[in-house]
Amino acid sequence: MKKLILVVALAMAGTTNLKAQGMPVYDNTNFLALGQQLIESAKQTSQLLKAANFLKEQKERIEKVSSIIKQLKAVREIIENNQRLYETVENDLRDILNSPYIRPDEVDRISDSFNSLVARALEDLGFMQELLTNNYLNMTDAERLEILEAQRMRSREMASEIELKKRRYQLIIDFRKATEAINSRETQY
Repeated sequence: MKKLILVVALAMAGTTNLKAQGMPVYDNTNFLALGQQLIESAKQTSQLLKAANFLKEQKERIEKVSSIIKQLKAVREIIENNQRLYETVENDLRDILNSPYIRPDEVDRISDSFNSLVARALEDLGFMQELLTNNYLNMTDAERLEILEAQRMRSREMASEIELKKRRYQLIIDFRKATEAINSRETQY
């Protein structure tokens, strides 16, 4: 083992006198071609950055339009729900109040319950108009949409509440009509 290490050490010591010959070569044409490639690459990168900025702007515009469309859909549904509410009050409330099966002391209570829903709907419409026209508290579109969504849910609840009240009073009328029919029948024994 010692002999092997000694032989390897001598072999390495004997090769240290070797010298490299020649001079490094400088190729001017390759350097110019590389410079031109770098310039072209910089132009393409600049064009890609411009295209990326343009696409980013377009994306922001599309998002803004999308947000406005969502707001318009929310406003449309709120208006439709309120229209249905007004039509129900206009048509069905008159029929309920004109029914002979509704007692005079109940007329005010029924009118007040329907009128409170209509008053809330009018307040919501006024708030919605102010929200959309005055750029309420410098809100972002997302914040405005969130408020409109809450208004939409509230208008849905009011529309369903007025339908429930209408059905409830209609059931009371039907029950009283049936009770009168049962009480006024002739018994034959």
